[in-house]
Amino acid sequence: MKTRLTVGMLAALLTITSVTAQETRSFTDDAGRTVEIPADPQRIVSLQDLSITIPLIELGVYPVASHGRTTESGEGFIRSSKVLTGVDFDNSDIAFVGNLPVDVEAVAAAEPDLIITTPWQTAPVEQLEAVAPTIVLDDTVRGDFGMYEALAEITGTTDTLAVLEGRYDSQIEQIKRLIDTSSISVNVIQGVDGEVLSWHTYGGLGRVLRDAGFAFPERVDAIPEGEFARMSAEALPELDADFLFVTYRTDTLETPEDAFGHLEQVMPNFCDFLHACRENQMIVMPREEASASSYYALGVMAYTVISHISGRRFDPLAE
Repeated sequence: MKTRLTVGMLAALLTITSVTAQETRSFTDDAGRTVEIPADPQRIVSLQDLSITIPLIELGVYPVASHGRTTESGEGFIRSSKVLTGVDFDNSDIAFVGNLPVDVEAVAAAEPDLIITTPWQTAPVEQLEAVAPTIVLDDTVRGDFGMYEALAEITGTTDTLAVLEGRYDSQIEQIKRLIDTSSISVNVIQGVDGEVLSWHTYGGLGRVLRDAGFAFPERVDAIPEGEFARMSAEALPELDADFLFVTYRTDTLETPEDAFGHLEQVMPNFCDFLHACRENQMIVMPREEASASSYYALGVMAYTVISHISGRRFDPLAE
């Protein structure tokens, strides 16, 4: 208790010193709290790797510390970041502060002037705000790419975000120029614990497919936006399309065979029940790029769609 009190007092002193030396402004976060934050934060600690750290890096803002995951040997890593940004704890100055919950003393040691957390982070906000101004951003409220808008506004990088959005718009226009998307149906499925999952919009891949104007099965369009549905094997025909996308986790060393194996657990010989699979129109890809909320990933998905579908003769699913 004595050590924690000392660290807390030191953190509070650091916070007071840094805040009084900086210009501040009011920010209302997604928990409904109005917080005085630095107008130009320089030492951000991110407490969610996928929804905060990776967007910050893509916006050109490196946090001084971040939440992350751990390998079986206990080494920290920023999930998907090496693939999406090239940046991780082992090749940058970003400090690893733990997972769920993060180590509040490690957060304090990073001497942040702003902490950005999410409702998923189990470290209490009350402890975090004793270290530095703390705001809560909720990606389930803002949407995956709505987080970029908030982070760009907080960090003064809206011009950078505009460039990323402009590039993405050009990629979507190229898909539309090369493919008659409205006449082609697509879907993303995944086998999990003997059930088949499908999403209204599956991460970055789903956004590319929706924005490009592809058609989806009626069963999938009926799923509320931002949500997914678990279904039994009997639903497989309703989830079929001209092209199906299936993903596997490379961060756990899965391979395409694992993706097929998960679907076999849903229905043995599942391929016999899916037109796209029978006709070799099922595209299997790494989940890190497909599910990520990342502008780099959007570009990868746009290129993947073009390379697999444009100029290709295929057998459409009979209506």
